[in-house]
Amino acid sequence: MTKARPCTDRREFFRLSAAAAASVSLSCSPSSRSASPTHLASAGNGSAGAGAARKVLLVFFSRAGENYFNGGRKVLKVGNTEVVADFIRDALGCDVFTIRAVEPYSDRYDPTVERNVREQNNDARPGIITPPASIGGYDTVVIGSPIWNVRVPRIMLTFAERFDFSGKTVHPFTTYAVSGLGHAVEEYQVACRGATIGAALAVKGEDAESSRPDVEVWLRQIGLLV
Repeated sequence: MTKARPCTDRREFFRLSAAAAASVSLSCSPSSRSASPTHLASAGNGSAGAGAARKVLLVFFSRAGENYFNGGRKVLKVGNTEVVADFIRDALGCDVFTIRAVEPYSDRYDPTVERNVREQNNDARPGIITPPASIGGYDTVVIGSPIWNVRVPRIMLTFAERFDFSGKTVHPFTTYAVSGLGHAVEEYQVACRGATIGAALAVKGEDAESSRPDVEVWLRQIGLLV
């Protein structure tokens, strides 16, 4: 959620390894616009740029509404994670599952912070609306969320712990205020049973709208876009 910076600065948020940074109560996010009512939108049979190489599923959770922005607050019509997810979907033409909570998160910042603290303290697993029956048909899962208080929202673990990821590669991406990838990589290493955790991407929330070039560079580096 910051203004785009010169190219050299934008590379600062383009990270390809796990990193934890300072904590912030709620590090940006979004709410969804790109899925069908069942939340599993088929946009093709895998990566458009990688031909028939791998079948890719894009999974993300995003929250719109009042968000942290450059030290203040800003109301977002589309959350930052969803903005980045849309760039990935456009580049790959892949299937998309949008994670939606059974109990929706508030569109106000402070109540969302308070709920997240409770869920982290209780190691909660919030319910998901209409999760996929299986992810068996996919070779690669690209999974994205905001970073809240240095960790992925607990609803991401609800999804990840549901499936067997044996033989699959998982590439995390995050949007953040100050925490980069936070503990996302480590958390998915535990939650995604059997997965190989591949290179990850962290996008500063304020820079989400201008991140398409960096997203595409990342997709090429991980072999999903030619």
